[in-house]
This record gives sequence, C-alpha cells and structure tokens, in this order.
Amino acid sequence: MEPVTDSFEQNLDRFVVEGIDTGCVWGLEGPDGWALCDSERYDNTDVMPLWSARELAATHCVAEWAIYKPVAIALDELLEDWLPGMHDDVLLVGVNWDSELEGEEWEPLDLLAEFEAELG
Repeated sequence: MEPVTDSFEQNLDRFVVEGIDTGCVWGLEGPDGWALCDSERYDNTDVMPLWSARELAATHCVAEWAIYKPVAIALDELLEDWLPGMHDDVLLVGVNWDSELEGEEWEPLDLLAEFEAELG
C-alpha cells in the first residue's frame, strides 16, 4: 500500500477515486465513538479524519489512538447521510491525512461536490 503523499491535492484525488473504486472509505471508531481532532483552521470545530484504504487508517491506531480500529463507511452512506449530517453538525472532514495527522480540512458539502464531479 502506497503511503499518502506530501501533496494534499493528490491525497484528495486518491481519496475520491479509491473511495469510488472500493465503494467505501475508512474512519476510526473507538469505545466512545469516532475519532475526532481539533481543527487547525477554526476554533471550536472538530475534524473527522477519513482515509481511502483500511491500511492508511490502521497506521494511526497507535499511542493515544490505540483504542480505535478502522471501520468501513459505505460510499453511498457517506454521500447520502454522513456528509450532509456532518455539515449540519458543523464538522469538517480530514481527507487521507498523513502519519502526522496533517492534511486538508474539507467542508463536507465541498467534499460531496468533489465526489459528484468524479461520478459525473
């Protein structure tokens, strides 16, 4: 499995293409729910990191995140339920973050538009 790159744009493209190809994306779920991080851009805003492959998500299940495990989210659920719901809940999406949990923070409806553009 290729690691994510230093290019946030390439990581986004990979997220969308692989999510469509496999029919799912991956988040980290623990005993108290989904893994969230503080936004680097906005105060009082959480970001839910998601990855395009189980292996990319699993690399983060160490240290303080050892309580989490990778869980698949079906693409249709992501597009129809999760992203609109995350928008309503004022959550951002972290797309294919690297090993340092760095990457772009996307507004859910903007990410939805990226998927819709790729799906044609």
